[in-house]
Amino acid sequence: MHRRNHRRLFAAATASAVLAGSVALGTPASAEPVDSSDVRVTVDIEEIREPGVLAMTVAADSVALAENGSTLLVRQFTGTLPTVTVTDTRTADEVPEGAAWAVLGSATDFVGDADQAPIGAGHLGWKPKLIDGGDTGLVSEGEEVVTVLDEPTQPGNNVGLVDQELLVSTFDSGAVAGGEYTVNANLFLRTPADVAAGKYTSTLTLSLFE
Repeated sequence: MHRRNHRRLFAAATASAVLAGSVALGTPASAEPVDSSDVRVTVDIEEIREPGVLAMTVAADSVALAENGSTLLVRQFTGTLPTVTVTDTRTADEVPEGAAWAVLGSATDFVGDADQAPIGAGHLGWKPKLIDGGDTGLVSEGEEVVTVLDEPTQPGNNVGLVDQELLVSTFDSGAVAGGEYTVNANLFLRTPADVAAGKYTSTLTLSLFE
């Protein structure tokens, strides 16, 4: 009995010692750091810049020609091409070296609304007019293109608007980058005096190339 009581007292003492040790190793809730240091974090976020573009817009999608200046032999119908704007938002560094741009135009035959014989696109001509070519002097309008009924004003220009005739261009895209340029043209349709009456329609396609 004496030996058993001694063992029980020893076990109780051991358990108490372990519990007391656990309390002694705890960290006080109010402890302060021995030292501290701050690290400043910064970031420089640059504005997203979209690359510039070369683009063309046309002020309207149609134009009506009206009879004006007809003679006994030739009937003439005139109008003004809606203003064409070429906008280049690129920087000079974004333009390929040696690049040049141009707006070209070509027309389809005039088709009647009552089975009239079509009027060939060669009967439609234009005289381009530069409205705003900027300050560089490097943007210019194309030459006048007369119709198949006219005497050539220069070699080979009496073909009408049948095959990508020049409206406006520059030979140095980089030098005119960042600008906006406008042009229109006097349009004229010249037909024989005996052309059939009726409404005719043609499509004039303008294309910007670089």
